[in-house]
Amino acid sequence: MYSKDEASQIKQQFWTTFGQYIAPQPSAEGLKINWVNYKTGIKHLYFKMEADKQGAFIAIQMSHPDLEIQQMMFDQFLGYKTMLHATLAEPWEWALHINDTNALQNGQRTVTRIYKQLPGTSIFNQQHWPALISFFKPRIIALDEFWSDAQYGFDLFR
Repeated sequence: MYSKDEASQIKQQFWTTFGQYIAPQPSAEGLKINWVNYKTGIKHLYFKMEADKQGAFIAIQMSHPDLEIQQMMFDQFLGYKTMLHATLAEPWEWALHINDTNALQNGQRTVTRIYKQLPGTSIFNQQHWPALISFFKPRIIALDEFWSDAQYGFDLFR
């Protein structure tokens, strides 16, 4: 078991490693991009990558405090579902209004996610890092490719 500081250091080391690994990859528009802290340009709409001791997930996360606006964003994504899954080359899970236990410290409880999970891996096991990187890299690149086309359909949320 790791102390809170040790766990934080290991996580930071992983994300630094991942960031260095993917940094040479340009965005779909040919620009340099911060893949680890991907900016969609829409408030309360994130591309989130997370890993812990039980697994990992990558998600499109809608965290607007107004649940009706979350629903509207979700509905907008539903209109792009075929395009999204085609760009990702796989189906993802769709979850409207779920509790986000990690966000409880921020006072945000309910989020909406479109996500893909990788169970059975641990960010605390360095031998799992190649699997985690191989999981995250093609999916965040595909999300960027999708977003370069779809983002204009979300201008009403800017």
